[in-house]
Amino acid sequence: MAGKRICLLLAAGLILTAGSVYGGGGCSTKECHSGLADIKPESHEMMRTIKMNGSQHGDPDGCVMCHGGNPKATTKEEAHKGVPATLKFSPGPKDFYPDPGSIWIADNSCGACHPGYVYRTTTSLMNTEAGKIQGNLHTFGFKEMQNYKNPWGNYDAKDLDGPAPLSGTETYKQYMSKMVQKYPDQFPMELKMLPQPTMEEINADPKLAALTYQRHDCNRCHIGVRGREKRGDYRGMGCSACHVLYSNNGFYEGNDKTIAKDKPGHMLKHEIVGTRKTGGIPVESCNSCHNRGKRIGVSFQGLMEFPYGSPYDKNGKKQPKLHTKKYMFISDDLHHQVQSREGNPKGGLLCQDCHTSIDVHGDGNIHGTTMGQVEIECTDCHGRPDKYPWELPVGYGDEFGNELNPAARGVAKERLIPGRQFGAKYDAEDGFVLTARGNPLGNVVKRGNKVIVHSATGNDFEVPVLKALHEQKKWKDPSAEIAMSSVSKHMDKMECYACHASWVPQCYGCHVQVNFAKKDGKPRMGTDWIASGNAHKNNGQTAESVLGSGGIKSMGKPMETRSYLRWEDPVLGISGEGRVSPLMPGCQVTYTVINSDGKTLVNNEIAESPDEAKQLGQEHVPLAIDMAPVQPHTAQRKARTCESCHTNPKTAGLGIGNGTFGMRQHENIVEDLVDAKTGKPLPKKYSVQIPAIPKLNFDWSQIVTRDGTQLATVGTHWPLSRAFNKKELDNFMRAGTCMGCHQNMSNEELWKKVSTEGTIDPARHLEAMNKMIQTMAEQGIKPAEMKK
Repeated sequence: MAGKRICLLLAAGLILTAGSVYGGGGCSTKECHSGLADIKPESHEMMRTIKMNGSQHGDPDGCVMCHGGNPKATTKEEAHKGVPATLKFSPGPKDFYPDPGSIWIADNSCGACHPGYVYRTTTSLMNTEAGKIQGNLHTFGFKEMQNYKNPWGNYDAKDLDGPAPLSGTETYKQYMSKMVQKYPDQFPMELKMLPQPTMEEINADPKLAALTYQRHDCNRCHIGVRGREKRGDYRGMGCSACHVLYSNNGFYEGNDKTIAKDKPGHMLKHEIVGTRKTGGIPVESCNSCHNRGKRIGVSFQGLMEFPYGSPYDKNGKKQPKLHTKKYMFISDDLHHQVQSREGNPKGGLLCQDCHTSIDVHGDGNIHGTTMGQVEIECTDCHGRPDKYPWELPVGYGDEFGNELNPAARGVAKERLIPGRQFGAKYDAEDGFVLTARGNPLGNVVKRGNKVIVHSATGNDFEVPVLKALHEQKKWKDPSAEIAMSSVSKHMDKMECYACHASWVPQCYGCHVQVNFAKKDGKPRMGTDWIASGNAHKNNGQTAESVLGSGGIKSMGKPMETRSYLRWEDPVLGISGEGRVSPLMPGCQVTYTVINSDGKTLVNNEIAESPDEAKQLGQEHVPLAIDMAPVQPHTAQRKARTCESCHTNPKTAGLGIGNGTFGMRQHENIVEDLVDAKTGKPLPKKYSVQIPAIPKLNFDWSQIVTRDGTQLATVGTHWPLSRAFNKKELDNFMRAGTCMGCHQNMSNEELWKKVSTEGTIDPARHLEAMNKMIQTMAEQGIKPAEMKK
């Protein structure tokens, strides 16, 4: 379709003018880019069209259609300058573009064939990072971010086409228009560039140092810049950030003699990937960005950062750093694992196999949160035990407090227009499965009562559909039927991954220092990624995009560390959608700021969240350290056990050990000779071993007290996100269940009548309890009616 569209433009005179044909020339002569591979296979319609059009502008290789430049030049300097006269007034480059994918010039390169994509992507979270900015700065106590506001992004941005999305079905557009109307702060109509504070402003208000932290550390991953030149972080800009592959080490492995093979920072090969026709986008490519914050990319692979780097390799060295971190392997997401379920081919899914074009490129609206932009839910493919996916209503799993129209969503007979134009072609069979918001999943089809996923890897997978498993009694574990079918509230009130994400990376306590004091007589400086991206040029390059340039520097050196790491038994709470969800430490910031004179302005400061207290209707003001609702992308085939939630205080948000640890973090801890009666140090000269965090008198993992008082922020983006309240905690906690029977062990006479010698295994123990329930049923005894 892309090729047909360009051919139509040619016929209409929109690309070429009469007499525009050059002869000869091109970029891949032996003096220049000899050995450079075509960007697509030669047989691909897109490649044929590019070459056909390029030949009309003097370049039979077609390079000029993406890169611009002068294909008739005889020197490198002249070749990499300007464009042929015939391109100046036609769709295509307007200068020489080193990286045609750069978002700043992509309307004249990628966008010439893919209309709408560039505008959608520019306003998407991939580029604005509005949600990241909101979440982080809320933790520092910025009033601008309270009450779910999203005023700032990496760049000035405006929603030019109004609150209705640019892309999607009519159902989707109506659904999202209602969302925007209900939650206008989560879908702002414009963003202003994140401010840059002066030293004078920081001296007056130390929390403004968070803007330096944000600009230097947090916002390097958006697609408006090329990114950090570290192992695992090499990538292109804009469209090239995803669609052109870079290895972790950043070495070129193609045959173009002009590209150095011994210097990192280059694409793996000169090729575009994206669909089944040309090869999908590997998970590792997504991970060049998605390795911080929610860490969903590396978590999907089963990796969690840790400080040690063990075990040693054969040379006695620790592992090389990846994304400047060292990792341990926990367990990868079942959708990533090579071993699939019986009947399916071997191989994992790619991120793009589930995430739609709107999830990634956006829909033309400005989104302030991930859940605002992402349109998919687990049940879109798996359904419920009592409903197939096409029997669910639009909005199921995506409620955000809304009442849903109960009508079945059905299926679609056609894909969205961009998918039909540029995606791999798939037969609709019995219809394309719909997302929760009403768009067709262009690679997922209904086949009878089966759901088939066409992966960009080339594999086709049959999805386990819950209603089919229930009707055919094919549950792998009896607890699955109980959890998903018998206890229907689990499906009504919980995210699927509340149970199936049995581990979550939990980095507790984000200790941030922003230091503006001189070091060795020189100011501390760092790369300002926002300033660098905003300094883009006519050729699409930014201040840091040339390898080794380092970008625009600004004052200050942010440093960060943590209190401790965990991965097991993630905390649960309520997400912005109103469902029970895993929580993970978001920005749990305690900050220290040292000014240019070396004076400590604040030390281990924690902000507060008066807006959270107001939303909860409680007098106690929670600390702004955030425990964020998350889809961890760590789903396992065997879900969490009942006990891992219902007998676990940490899961309930009550803290590790039921809140008995970390009680003295608000005090200075002295490790020296101490008077045992008073706890005071005996020496007059002593050092503080562990400095105090003045406001923190509970453990980082605790977010609520047993009476339902919320202690810390739970999500900053949506009004419904919170910890469990007292009623929910009362229903949730089953910690005393064992004592219902075993309290009688102290009554020797009674216990001898019901016990047997030795111990019994879990299966026999469960069977004994089952028989007890059946005996009660036979005798008409209900537990709620029993008296002591």
